[in-house]
Amino acid sequence: MKAKLIVGIGALASAVGWAAAIVVLSAHTLLKPAPEVRFHPLSGATFSTSDLRGKVVLVNFWGSYCTPCVKEMPKIVAAHEKFASRGYETVAVAVRHDNPHRVAAFAAKRGLPFRITLDSSGEAAKEFGNVRITPTSFLIDRQGRVLRRYVGEHDWAALYEIVERELAR
Repeated sequence: MKAKLIVGIGALASAVGWAAAIVVLSAHTLLKPAPEVRFHPLSGATFSTSDLRGKVVLVNFWGSYCTPCVKEMPKIVAAHEKFASRGYETVAVAVRHDNPHRVAAFAAKRGLPFRITLDSSGEAAKEFGNVRITPTSFLIDRQGRVLRRYVGEHDWAALYEIVERELAR
């Protein structure tokens, strides 16, 4: 019985060690440079991910026809309004299949306070890892590294904690 217990404890310790190693590796893989993408905003003046260096950035791929995207938009607005004065930027990327006129109407009706861009070619979605599900968001640090990828609804309290930490750096 004692031998089985010792073997069991050893196996558990090994499993915990591997799990910890996987978590550490996952954290490192998220700190990769954001792709160099040229954004095409409704306002007309293009900009790129490298132009956003020095800010903490949320890049949100969405569609005006996407119910979860529309549902989370007030939370994206709230985060932007809370942190923008401290160096936080939001880029809402309307996906390729969205209608530009519908996107513009959506943004105007809701008074969205951040940059709304169109990914008419699908190039931005491709460069960010072939985004196919909306909403998908990427949190990028001041050095231009992707900290987190969020698919679907995410934990806003956890996002706020990360943003607070990154803005304090």
